[in-house]
Amino acid sequence: MAVRIDILTLFPEMFDIFNYSIIGKAKEKGIVNINTVNIRDYTLDKHRKVDDYPYGGGAGMVMAAQPIVDCIKKVKENNDGKVIFLGPRGKTFNQETAKELSGEEKLIFLCGHYEGIDERAYKYIDMEISLGDFVLTGGEMACVPVIDSVCRMIPGVLKTSESYTEESFYNGLLEYPQYTRPEYFDGERVPEILTSGHHENIRKWRRLQSLKITRDRRIDLFKKLNLSEEDKKLLKGI
Repeated sequence: MAVRIDILTLFPEMFDIFNYSIIGKAKEKGIVNINTVNIRDYTLDKHRKVDDYPYGGGAGMVMAAQPIVDCIKKVKENNDGKVIFLGPRGKTFNQETAKELSGEEKLIFLCGHYEGIDERAYKYIDMEISLGDFVLTGGEMACVPVIDSVCRMIPGVLKTSESYTEESFYNGLLEYPQYTRPEYFDGERVPEILTSGHHENIRKWRRLQSLKITRDRRIDLFKKLNLSEEDKKLLKGI
């Protein structure tokens, strides 16, 4: 059965990106089913307005509770998954959260806009996610990478699980260096160990490179690692 994802948005056309590349192929195969729902279709305002001025004054407009809540309720008739809001108060998204969400059979993503949403809509939201401490023009911009990150770990989307388990962040490490043909380019040669055919030595080399790169570039991640005895030996050798 396909994993169902409904996206509640003011700009459904922004998600045409999921018709291409790996996620597009997963949709064609019936592995994932991604639907967009226009929040404007649920407003009671005759001009299809979904925002209004905030009580108490202040700059900008706020998304009204009514169209958001009615939209969620309608989608919930066919999708009883978690409602995830892309907003600034949320937990910062990371690979661990992507892994967690990839195990869900149904998900609903709510994209905010303007200066936020009416506080009374929050009781219909199960989880809030932020991409980080910076401002975007709307929740759609944050929703695309979150869904992409989640979908690529759903079984069958990628050819093998190794495609993502070897990548940066999956196990708390940045990825090791990658090389492809030709063997010599611009005065540089592919590291000899990678052409040796010795799989165990290649594995150790890659592990060491990941450890070094993470230590040098993301010490915050490195400090969280639970180093194995082999890791300690590899690091001691440099």
